[in-house]
Amino acid sequence: MFDPMEIHMTMLGFAGRAHVALPSVRAIAVPLALDGAGLAPEPMRTRKDIAMDWTIDATHTHFGFAVKHMMVSTVRGQFKRYTGKVRLDPRDFTRSSIEGAVEVASIDTGVPERDAHLRTGDFFDVAAHPTITFKSTGVEHEEGSRYRVLGDLTIRGVTKTVTFEVDYSGTARNPWGKTIVGISAAATVHRKEFGVSFDAPLESGGVLVGDKVRIEIECELVLTEDAVGTARASA
Repeated sequence: MFDPMEIHMTMLGFAGRAHVALPSVRAIAVPLALDGAGLAPEPMRTRKDIAMDWTIDATHTHFGFAVKHMMVSTVRGQFKRYTGKVRLDPRDFTRSSIEGAVEVASIDTGVPERDAHLRTGDFFDVAAHPTITFKSTGVEHEEGSRYRVLGDLTIRGVTKTVTFEVDYSGTARNPWGKTIVGISAAATVHRKEFGVSFDAPLESGGVLVGDKVRIEIECELVLTEDAVGTARASA
């Protein structure tokens, strides 16, 4: 679930307004109590279970990717248009959910000619598959602020299970009085498994474009007003 979470990639990528939120229960219960969400630590233990909605702050979010070029250098890129949301259970983050979609045509590697090629059937085939989507299927706590988010990533109509390593950066209040959280997420995928199979062998050995694509996301999420109201009503 993902201007309102949904990651850093290059030739393959998933980016978009995805959402991920996940600290320890007490870690977020206390910050949310700062007059915005109105959730104090003590009531948090006794009130009804609720799932709160968070949206992506696109101004402070980056969905990117990185892939090897000619086996020696790394090309980086991003997707500039995306949607997504995070549904967060403040009492148990492992019961949270995340989903999002990236508009593939918004790919940007800084070279217009390369971006145009990436939109063709050699790579993403934007005409037939305009979006890349992700939907979580589970959240596992590792330790401290680190979690693993498992889910279905769909690229070019092919769906594979992918695991994102997620780190919760903390909670704060922005200048407009909104409760926000920061998260970092990363995963490595094999583009050819998704049908993004263009390649060209090199004279010296190896290939023009690497198969492994590193997806990296820096995301800032904003607690929605509806979620705040529901939390207060359920307290």
